This record gives sequence, C-alpha cells and structure tokens, in this order.
Amino acid sequence: MRKTVVLDVVGLSSSLLEHMPFLKAYAEQRHVATVAPMLPAVTTSVQSTYLTGKWPSEHGIVGNGWYDRTDCEIKFWKQSNRLVEASKIWDKARRLDPSFTVAQMCWWYNMYANVDYSLTPRPNYLSDGRKIPDCYTTPDTLRDYLTQELGPFPLFNYWGPTANIRSSQWIADATILTDKRYDPTLTFIYLPHLDYCLQKFGQDPAGIAKELQEIDGVCRQLITHYQQKGCDPIVLSEYGITNVSHPVHINRVLREAGLIAVRVERGLELLDAGASKAFAVSDHQIAHIYVNDPSCYKQVRDLVQKVPGVELVLDREGKRQHHLHHERSGDLVLVADANSWFTYYYWLDDNKAPDFARIVDIHRKPGYDPVEMFMNPADPLIKLKAAAKLLKKKLGFRYLMNVIPLDATLIKGSHGRLEENPANHAVVISKQPFRQNQLQAIDVYEVIWNQLVN
Repeated sequence: MRKTVVLDVVGLSSSLLEHMPFLKAYAEQRHVATVAPMLPAVTTSVQSTYLTGKWPSEHGIVGNGWYDRTDCEIKFWKQSNRLVEASKIWDKARRLDPSFTVAQMCWWYNMYANVDYSLTPRPNYLSDGRKIPDCYTTPDTLRDYLTQELGPFPLFNYWGPTANIRSSQWIADATILTDKRYDPTLTFIYLPHLDYCLQKFGQDPAGIAKELQEIDGVCRQLITHYQQKGCDPIVLSEYGITNVSHPVHINRVLREAGLIAVRVERGLELLDAGASKAFAVSDHQIAHIYVNDPSCYKQVRDLVQKVPGVELVLDREGKRQHHLHHERSGDLVLVADANSWFTYYYWLDDNKAPDFARIVDIHRKPGYDPVEMFMNPADPLIKLKAAAKLLKKKLGFRYLMNVIPLDATLIKGSHGRLEENPANHAVVISKQPFRQNQLQAIDVYEVIWNQLVN
C-alpha cells in the first residue's frame, strides 16, 4: 500500500484558505472539494464518520458527549476507541496487507484502538487535586521517547485560556519523530489550533491573521517532511466555524418549566440528570434532549419548538432522516439557527453555579463549555489571581483555578449545524481528483482509501 498521511486542520474552510499562503499554494496544485456538514458537525462524530465511512446512526458517536441511560450520567470527551461501534479503515487495510501499519496522532477515541502507534492527551490527576500534563501512547515507550525529546505534552496550551500554537506544534514535532522512528503506512494527524481562535473571535481573517500564519507554518513543516518521503498528505477539516452572537440556555428553559431537578451541595447546585423529567446535553449548535418521563414528551417538544434560536427539532423520524437514530441520541435533538449555540448552563443564579463552572473541567460539566477559553474579563486582577494559584500548585498546595467567566456572550464562533454557505464548509485537499466538488462526510473514507491503494 502507498504511504498516506491525513492532516486534520480543524476549522479550515475555503474562506480561510485564501489567507494561508502555503496551504493555498498547496491546494492550487491539487484537487479541492468541500464536505457538506453532517449532524452533528462536531469533532468526535465527524472523525468517526471519516474513519468508518458510516453515519452516527451506525457508529454510535452522536456527539462529543451523551447521556448514559444505564448509570444516569452525562459523559463528555471519553477516550476509549471501543465506543465507536464500526470497523475502521485500518481494519480493511490490514486484511489486504499484513505489513500495513497505522499511526493516530491525537485523533479522538485513541485509547485502546487497534492501531500500531498512537498519541493522545492524558493528564495525571493527583490525589491532592493537581492536574499534571501528560499523554498516552502506543506503544507506551513512545511517551517516554517523545517526552525526552520534546518535553511534556503541553496540556494547558491544548485547551483553556492559554491554548495556543504550542500544542499543535508539539503534535507536529511528535508526529515527525514517530514517522522517522516507525514509518507507518497510514498516519492521521490532528491540529486543533484554528478551533480556538475561531470560537473566541469568529470568522475574522484580519483579527486572527497571526493564528492563521502560525498554523500555516506548522502545515508547511509537516507537508515538507512527508513530501521528502514521496508522500503528498491529504489535508482536510471536520467543519467550518461561523459567527454567532446568541447563546441559548436551553437547560434554563427546561428548568423554568419544572422539568430539571438539581441537588444543592454547600449552597451550590448540581444537575441531577437521573431525577430530572427532561434535560439537555448541549454540544455547540446541537442539543440532545433526554426525556426521562415519557408523559412529558409532548410538553417538552412543544416547549423547545418555541425557544428563540432553535431552528430544528428532530423527533424520531427527523433523527432517522439525519442519520442520528441511535440509542445514545436524545429523545429529541435540537439544531440551532445560524446565529445561535447552546450552553449547558442550568442554574438561574450565578451565585449558585457549581464550583466546576468557573474552572476548566471538560469531564464534570454536563455539556460543552467553550467559555473555558477565557479568563474572566470582568476581573481586572484575574491574571494576578491566576499567577497566585499557579504558585500554590508549584508549592504542592491544593488550589482551585476558578478564573473562567460565566458570560456565554464572549463566544463569537460555533459549529455543529447544517451550515448553508459552501465557503464555510469543511474542505478536502488531495492529489487525486474527486468524483464531485462537494462530498458527503461518509465519502471521505473513500478518498483516504483511494490514496492508500492507488
């Protein structure tokens, strides 16, 4: 099989490609197609569709998180590859070529995947409350090698208020080292840098010119490395990010209707999903509504249809039409309009918000929280407070990095819905021609396969 590389530049669209000199020139010498948005157009769902050639109704990844109806918990950003209920492209390749090898460099659901080489962020959670940057690799000795060569995985530059190019650069450097050591047949690379600035600042090429140049440089480094080995990488993205200005607090709507239950602990409120009649799991511009009390279904459906910012309410038939009819999906699935996105907020008084609301905590929050990319701009001393907390950390004391604001209007970009404008769709760049100028998400599997075998 032919050596193949898939470079995932998250958030890349043709509207941004014009402002990235290296990638623009690379694309001009190759074939470019857009990818029509799927539901939901979010990281884990799209990646799983690309790797399996199946829709979420078949592979089961209905979002970055969902409600587990058995243990009554909302789970976000899990990492086990066994959650993906379909075979991957490398399974097919191995059947044809026993010498085939594959590397997954920070694509999601990377732990316990049947790949030869892998890298994924995996911090150490210490008993004193500290979170230490680290990563998980296959083989496990790869972690020691990469850490020795590059230093620890820059976790706090991967997500949160200090997210920047350093994490994408580290992934790129780690990928090149892995390729030099193992020379895998197929390599998947995830570069998240554009995702951050686009959600923070929206589609503003002038305002994010520095970030565009930074990721363009990282792409140049990677593509140059692989071209020297006779390989032209496929460059693609998962979704485009568009401007928003209207956060929809869908759980507050359900709570005001008496449908959400909370537990009060130390004066703060925790969403009690199992005891709620209905609640939302918010994920960018998609929200899964789980109805625990079937007698409330019509009430919930009628209620959410009237919420400003909700464009579509998918019932059983609607989910089937959009390939979301899987047991993990909500009983209803909401899609935001072009200007809106869904928060997870369920409290009605910020003084009663749980302590994790003001920190970076992607696993305990019952929904996605892009506001984690900001330090509270309303507090002029916030950077000094953060520095004091970091000092506590270095001295080994317990600390709470509660610097995240509760102002959802800070977010200027989002994704997940069926965006109409092709200029804002995901793109695929390949040396091989496409059958058509706009692909479906399931077609990307074939694009990768064709480069492997032709």
